[in-house]
Amino acid sequence: MRVVFLGTPDFGVPALQKICRHHTVVGCVCQPDKPGARGKVEYCAVKRFALQHDLPVFQFEKISRDGAETLRNLQPDIMVTAAYGQILSQEIIDIAPHGIINIHGSLLPQLRGAAPIQYAVWQGLKVTGITILQTALKVDAGNIILQQPLEILPYETNGELFERMSLLGADAVIKALDMIQNGTATYTPQDESKATFCSKITAEQEKINWNNSAEEIINLTRALNPTPVAWTTANGKRLKIYELRPCDKTFENAAAGQVVECGKKTLAVMCGDGNAVYVNKLQAENAKVLCIADFLNGKKFPVGTIFGK
Repeated sequence: MRVVFLGTPDFGVPALQKICRHHTVVGCVCQPDKPGARGKVEYCAVKRFALQHDLPVFQFEKISRDGAETLRNLQPDIMVTAAYGQILSQEIIDIAPHGIINIHGSLLPQLRGAAPIQYAVWQGLKVTGITILQTALKVDAGNIILQQPLEILPYETNGELFERMSLLGADAVIKALDMIQNGTATYTPQDESKATFCSKITAEQEKINWNNSAEEIINLTRALNPTPVAWTTANGKRLKIYELRPCDKTFENAAAGQVVECGKKTLAVMCGDGNAVYVNKLQAENAKVLCIADFLNGKKFPVGTIFGK
């Protein structure tokens, strides 16, 4: 089939790569370029792949306003989206005979929205998965073509899960395209009563609230690793926290956020549920990311120090 692919970040690249092997990609659409470090324009992952493989690239400030004629001229049989980043109008949805299908990083109707992989980790889910669905005007609410579950591994970070999910999404979209092409695809409406939603992580949500339980705080750090990274403060300076683990020791009369142990290789902080966590990897302001043993070689937090003040 003739396919137009719409995607922007790394998540879509394995799918685009696999679609290229099985179908004819007649165009790649991604978000406009943005200035990166020191003002230098950086291409997104999908654009980089497309240019390396001589695929036509299109970037619209507003696709629903500017893109319809261009996409029509490409004469696609179907369009595929994977974390593209713009809302599509009905005019865009109706361009291809087989419409648009989307690769979504959750088992819909659970976790509709912009950050399903991060929220799956943050919520401590044991299983997530990929949904291939028809694109509809209502975000992530279209009919389901297929789903493939994936177990979330213990202490797996968002970055690690993201990579596995992108590969699973590539396999799933090829299966869906094959079913659509041979006429065996089924389209199952979602149960709206079971729908849950997730929006982009806000700056305020990145800050660790030590009044939360140890499990909640550990899951937050997993969900925000490798970016944007959970953080706290110590002695008025920001600390990025990359990795935490449960502490099986008991500490009496300790406040939430209080350092309860600081040795040569261990730093433990109390949480709001009376359980402590070990800090395993962190980053001070204007410094490198370090494992805790290396960090404590140069800096200590005396017992009683309060994080998050």
